[in-house]
Amino acid sequence: MTQIRILLVDDQPLIRAGFRALIEAEDDLSVVAEAANGAEAVTLAARHRPDVALVDIQMPVLDGIEATRRIVADPALAGTRVVILTNYGIDEHVYEGLRAGAAGFLVKDTEPVDLLHGIRVAARGDALLSPAITRRLIGAYVSRPPSSGRTAALDVLTNREREVMALAARGLSNHDIAERMVISVATAKTHISRAMTKLHARDRAQLVVLAYETGLVTP
Repeated sequence: MTQIRILLVDDQPLIRAGFRALIEAEDDLSVVAEAANGAEAVTLAARHRPDVALVDIQMPVLDGIEATRRIVADPALAGTRVVILTNYGIDEHVYEGLRAGAAGFLVKDTEPVDLLHGIRVAARGDALLSPAITRRLIGAYVSRPPSSGRTAALDVLTNREREVMALAARGLSNHDIAERMVISVATAKTHISRAMTKLHARDRAQLVVLAYETGLVTP
């Protein structure tokens, strides 16, 4: 069995210990390193190249947003997905974190089963956005008209790619999209991948951000 390798980043030892105990009880998950601040996180991510980095937002030396930005910017860490840990599902840093390249967010007091599921979702490259966080993201665009430059960026997409991108932004999985459009799951996944490539989106979460920024999807 291929294990999902995880980097834990939190300045509270008890939080890290709790997450480690939960994660290492699973056969397909393992903790490869722990960091107490964002600077350590960047260094350890480069050293261990984890599949998923669970990163707290508020930390000394370097906060979670900047640590995320630096990890995502490292070409050697293209396979690492950063999931930001927050105390509040509607934290003001949600949008900033997604723009920094986070694959998603998890609330610290989430149920253990949901935390484990979230790690697996992020590892396979899907966006990890809870309903509360999705509402926060949508709300950020209620009073913002899409910029003409961003809107024009969608011209590179086919009509099918636009349709699939819009459905993904509304929270539908590849399976849901396939059913809605009466296509195979593989075809839905291909459309998503092509849209990401054309729009230079690192992952599905960034594709969702772009869908709202460009006005493709409106609240």
